[in-house]
Amino acid sequence: MSKSKRIFVCQNCGAIYSKWLGKCSQCNSWNSVVEESIETSIRENLLTDFRFYSLHDVPCEGVERFVTQYQEFNRVLGGGLVPGSFILLGGEPGIGKSTLLLQVALHNPELKCLYVSGEESLSQIKIRSERLGSISNNIYISNETNVDQIIQATLNLKPTVLIVDSIQTVYNPKVEAFTGSLTQIRQCANDLQRLAKENHISVFLIGHITKDGMIAGPKLLEHMVDVVLQFEGDEHYGYRILRTLKNRFGPTNELGIFEMTSNGLREISNPSEILLSHRTQNLSGTAVACTIQGIRPLLVEVQALVSSSAYGNPQRTTTGFDPKRLNMILAVLEKRLGMKVGFQDVFLNITGGLRIDDPALDLGVACSIISSHFDFSIPPYACFTGEIGLTGEIRPVDRLELRVSEAIRIGFKHIYLPLVNLKNLHINHPPDVQFIALEHLKNLLENLQT
Repeated sequence: MSKSKRIFVCQNCGAIYSKWLGKCSQCNSWNSVVEESIETSIRENLLTDFRFYSLHDVPCEGVERFVTQYQEFNRVLGGGLVPGSFILLGGEPGIGKSTLLLQVALHNPELKCLYVSGEESLSQIKIRSERLGSISNNIYISNETNVDQIIQATLNLKPTVLIVDSIQTVYNPKVEAFTGSLTQIRQCANDLQRLAKENHISVFLIGHITKDGMIAGPKLLEHMVDVVLQFEGDEHYGYRILRTLKNRFGPTNELGIFEMTSNGLREISNPSEILLSHRTQNLSGTAVACTIQGIRPLLVEVQALVSSSAYGNPQRTTTGFDPKRLNMILAVLEKRLGMKVGFQDVFLNITGGLRIDDPALDLGVACSIISSHFDFSIPPYACFTGEIGLTGEIRPVDRLELRVSEAIRIGFKHIYLPLVNLKNLHINHPPDVQFIALEHLKNLLENLQT
């Protein structure tokens, strides 16, 4: 038997209260606590059969992945689509989440796909499919939002992939809560997870994000799924970045780059050359840094502008880089090199709309700031990689061979790297490629001004 219980749940963070509050004490948001009803079951017999197995006796079956037509999509999934995987895709409105999954389904006719949309009509999905270039006879669409009906239709159709757009529009009729509430999202995700695991159907959930850039809904949703993907990009650029935030079947922090065109998304297999194609040489304030995103080396252009402050408080503006990291680098430059940047405006930009968190980007950032401050240009075929410590030392970076190989492939001849890394670097390189080992920022300034 079961009984109904009334609780009060914060729709922003998921905190549960026994009574209504005007302000959530966990996330400090106002008017976000809503009354909901949950069904609690009363078990008369708590003793059940508990099965356990020896780890040695459990058969180990290899995971057979389905490799799609898009290598960038395969990359972020860890090599391909795993049957029975439960995947969450988040991103800002209009960034292209629905287009990405629909395009993958359209261009892989071997996949039998059920596309369930609670946000678009069937005619809108048909028009989008025609715009993307092809219509597959192996794709079925629906507007159903009842999770029980979706599960039943899936069991009858037996597709390879189920796409739910979006999880915030799906509801369970047994749950007394409005559609999109934390209770509904949690219960519907639990039902769809059971469907994926028991029937080996790959389920994609499209999720909204909050104004803070976090995936909307309970944090439990991200723990339940096998893979969490983030689709992001700047509205002023055509590039779209697909990031892996969590992956039980492959590496995390992987990166796939697409370009939004009138005919859908086009994958960019060689992003380094694209990001550096519009680079202007012989100008101060620009430097090329080599970073690693997941297992992919990536060369990006860093631009800096250091100018006199016209206001009382100097500005520190960054695009694609951590502002706190920039403040630390500026403090090190002022303390160790004597650069008076404390009363100057500093603007920093990672070109292409990318957001990079790799500490090895520090050396490229410092070079662009030094170049802009002293107003001299960096040699056009110079590339930088290295982390900066608080004492001004150049700290080693990981996977240097990948970074150096990518820089040589693009055509860079002077590669600035940490002295500690050079001692352990074993790579074949052309005779005109020169490695400049740096131990401290003072060595960097001396090399750049010679």
